[in-house]
Amino acid sequence: MLLSVKGLSVAIKGHQILKDISLKFIEEKRTAIIGPNGAGKSTLLRSMVGIRHDYEGQVLLNHADTRKIGTRELAKSIAILPQGAAAPPDTTVRRLVSYGRFPYRSVFGNSDAKKDREAIEWAMRVTHVEDFGDRQIDTLSGGERQRAFLAMTLAQQPKILLLDEPTTYLDIAHQLEVMNIVTEVNRRYGITVIMVLHDINHALQFADEIVIIKNHGIYGQGTPEKLMTVETLAEVFGVRADRFINQEGHVVLSPVGLVGKR
Repeated sequence: MLLSVKGLSVAIKGHQILKDISLKFIEEKRTAIIGPNGAGKSTLLRSMVGIRHDYEGQVLLNHADTRKIGTRELAKSIAILPQGAAAPPDTTVRRLVSYGRFPYRSVFGNSDAKKDREAIEWAMRVTHVEDFGDRQIDTLSGGERQRAFLAMTLAQQPKILLLDEPTTYLDIAHQLEVMNIVTEVNRRYGITVIMVLHDINHALQFADEIVIIKNHGIYGQGTPEKLMTVETLAEVFGVRADRFINQEGHVVLSPVGLVGKR
């Protein structure tokens, strides 16, 4: 399923956030969107999933304008895990994950119970939360909570998964745990992943393609190896960095200072 944007512009209270963005995302691959704070990365995700409608241009799903697709139908194809996802503290993990089935329920609340149960069990299994399905959300660690919310989005059974800084506030081990799950979901089940990341080395390690947003537009798009250079880091983030290959064979960019300062 092909997702693309054409001539997308967003202005909020007279302030330009995005201007004339055109992108095509590679199907069944992982794309990382990076850029300075305030560049419009989250706004782009919210526009693509249909949370925002106050944009000029088009968001296209298999060449169809998403504004002409019903909310429930769109949610069967695209799911988003936003920053700071929340639920009532007494909500159990299983109940939370079941909320992901909302696109498949009729206006009267009816649905296919067997398909719902299978989707919920699958989502909990691939995110490794099946062992604490009866626990309340407020008893979980940060990493467990994020995996539970990820399971909720996967219960929608989307073809395209949008993630807005999925590792924020997690320690290093839980960051890697979440990113490994995302990679497995993409590789094993062919779900296209588009993720806003603040950690450039996560983008280097876990993305097939990187999109850089700066000054309201596209600075660059390409493979991590070609796009992410020390020159790019200096121009986009104003940071000097060393570039090397780690023991796993991944390119690593290590910031060493600010451009113009020693």
